[in-house]
Amino acid sequence: MRISVVIPCRNELLNIEECIRSIYHSELKKGTEVEVIVVDGKSDDGTLNKIKQLQREFQTLKIVTNELQLTPFAFNLGIKEASNPDFIQIVGARQVVSSNYLQGALESLIHNPEVGCVGGGVENVYLNETGQIIAKAMSTSFGMGLGNFRTTKESAFVDTVGTPMYSFALFQEIGLFDEELVRNQDDEFNYRVIKSGKKIFLNHTISIKYYVRGNFQGLWRQFFQYGYWKVYVSKKHKAITTMRQLIPPFFVFYVCLLPLSFLFFGLLGLILALPFLLYVVSLVFMSARNGKTVNEIVQIGKTYLILHFSYGLGYLKGILHFLIANKKPSSKEGRLSR
Repeated sequence: MRISVVIPCRNELLNIEECIRSIYHSELKKGTEVEVIVVDGKSDDGTLNKIKQLQREFQTLKIVTNELQLTPFAFNLGIKEASNPDFIQIVGARQVVSSNYLQGALESLIHNPEVGCVGGGVENVYLNETGQIIAKAMSTSFGMGLGNFRTTKESAFVDTVGTPMYSFALFQEIGLFDEELVRNQDDEFNYRVIKSGKKIFLNHTISIKYYVRGNFQGLWRQFFQYGYWKVYVSKKHKAITTMRQLIPPFFVFYVCLLPLSFLFFGLLGLILALPFLLYVVSLVFMSARNGKTVNEIVQIGKTYLILHFSYGLGYLKGILHFLIANKKPSSKEGRLSR
């Protein structure tokens, strides 16, 4: 049994060693082999030197250069470089897998033939105060929606996971990651997994530690792109991949039109404003529930607004570009926020 672990990476000097060591220190049953393929996007911060040092210690550690520096190319380059794998595990460079992660994911796939993808829970480690605020907001259903793997607290079937393991045979069946997608390439691939008749399983007995580095500007751009590219995925598949993706754009569209209701309907506009008032009450309640100080409550509330409105506006822009104007993706939205 052989697991090939693919790590997309660029400028991760502070985190890459811990990430790689956690994989090689995994508790695996006898007969299971592991190789690690770091797909590097031309790092210039010393990351490559660190990986080359680790190659002296770990003989199956490989480096592949990702000239285009985009995530879907990294995924595919790593998969193509894998040496006779039975399973492919994807791990982020700022993630540290639990000692039982690989074995737990492996057993979930082997013992449940209906499962095509397995991932684990997430333990956030914060590199700054803003990252901690963002992580708190993103760990709630109000922030991310019901059924999201980030907010599910027990093992369950979900529509996507963040650190997935797949059988190598699955890629031969449904293809590789879509290289047109700067964002949402993992969601799109997992949608194809489900379309193929397989299920996606969140196994909460395994977990990763994730180093969150956050800033609000990057968060806005990230979720704006998520919304924008989600429309492109839906257009390509001629289907809505998840129903919860529609809530932010409908809400943003409603908020934009709400002032007109007072102009055209007078006092009747108060009735139409009730959903917005309910949202504000929920925002305040959830912010107060998850914040410990007044400043933290305000910052969590700000994060909720960014999550909802950036995604919604990005989705609406995607509708204009892809469905109404029939355009190709904007090069501006091809630039990552990291």
